[in-house]
Amino acid sequence: MTEKKPAQPGVNAQPAANALWGGRFDQGPAELMQRINASIAFDQRLYVQDIAGSRAHCSMLVAAGIVSRADGDAILNGLDRVEAEIAAGQLKIDLALEDIHMHVEARLKEIIGEPAGRLHTARSRNDQVALDVRLWVRDALDRFEAGLSALQHALVRRAEEHVETVMPGFTHLQAAQPVTFGHHLLAYVEMFGRDRGRARDARARLNESPLGAAALAGTSFPIDRHRTAAELGFDRPMRNSLDAVSARDFAQEFLAAAAISATHLSRLAEELVIWSSAQFGFVRMSDAFTSGSSIMPQKKNPDAAELVRAKSGRVIGDFTALTIALKGLALTYGKDMQEDKEPIFDAADTIELCLAAMAGMIADMAVNPAAMRKATAAGFLTATDLADWLVKAKGLPFREAHHVTGRAVKLAESRGVGLEDLSLAELQSVHSGIDADVFPVLAVENSVKARTSFGGTAPDRVREQVLWWKKELGA
Repeated sequence: MTEKKPAQPGVNAQPAANALWGGRFDQGPAELMQRINASIAFDQRLYVQDIAGSRAHCSMLVAAGIVSRADGDAILNGLDRVEAEIAAGQLKIDLALEDIHMHVEARLKEIIGEPAGRLHTARSRNDQVALDVRLWVRDALDRFEAGLSALQHALVRRAEEHVETVMPGFTHLQAAQPVTFGHHLLAYVEMFGRDRGRARDARARLNESPLGAAALAGTSFPIDRHRTAAELGFDRPMRNSLDAVSARDFAQEFLAAAAISATHLSRLAEELVIWSSAQFGFVRMSDAFTSGSSIMPQKKNPDAAELVRAKSGRVIGDFTALTIALKGLALTYGKDMQEDKEPIFDAADTIELCLAAMAGMIADMAVNPAAMRKATAAGFLTATDLADWLVKAKGLPFREAHHVTGRAVKLAESRGVGLEDLSLAELQSVHSGIDADVFPVLAVENSVKARTSFGGTAPDRVREQVLWWKKELGA
């Protein structure tokens, strides 16, 4: 837009009334009002959904005898041309037209003339935008689930490679018990599986059409809402016109699911940052997802993982922003609801990018089983195995076995050795009933193999879970 000159005294500086809704107004909005009111800068992303909704509405109007076949054909042909122009980047932005709906209608009128005005019969921008956003979020949920599935596939493939690769398991980021790397990766497969479940649930609840609710009360025209719902792939029309135009919980639910998934991504990203450090060396990130230092030539920074970790805050913030915008709104529509689109778009873009980046990092990273195995030598990871053996082999109550094991750990720590390096005499000094049968129990590999409970880290159990997930994912 060209810069406007300041109004001169005695000169009417108000723009003309808007041609599409200005019958009630003698003058148009102030420039500042246009700037705060217009959403075309971001809601033009809805053009595919907006035109799809208009096609369904137009076809229904013709079938119901509300619009003539000739006018309907002209509208549909014109909409095809408008869509092609926008797809080709030929949309001319005019803040006075406010949003994508009015831009499409105005261009349609330029193309086909008077019949364009019949398209808005029995429809309001309120049910129109509710429809557009619902359609867009439905597509975003499908992309979200596809991204989650791709990441699960990557994790399962790496888990299958490392069913028997032993590593420390942690609580409080302190070495706790030995597990396998495959088992660890499958924990994230489970998390992302629940994220997919939330996406599917959200999509199922979303899949009702608001089109035909009009401004808020429905319409006196003999429309067929079931027809338009079916044409647009919805299960049914929404049952209450007030709810149809005011509901945005479907968008909240998408953002909530995305925020939870972003939290899972951030946890995995944090582990990649830790594992790829020189102090751990469990994995080495590929050049494709790392960067160097401008001053330290030895550095290989896990930038992609760090950015995934940080971007989780954006997605969580998007959910918070939308929830706060909605929390005080009386029924039905308020202009506040225009603020739903930017957080929706941002969260969708961000979560899709993060999922793709994480899938790439998991697929490309090099795993160092030797470093993982070496790390199991620290932290007395088989202490619980000793306590369990005292219960099973010697009949001690677990609490007593726990105390005996604690004394054994203290002794090994004072000697600077692992539990498995203590002599039988040293072990018997903490409990006389300990015999030589204890030593196989203290081996890390045997500890892992012993965890055979369902969902445990024993390699046979991990293989079962890998096979289950491959079947579940169709891999």
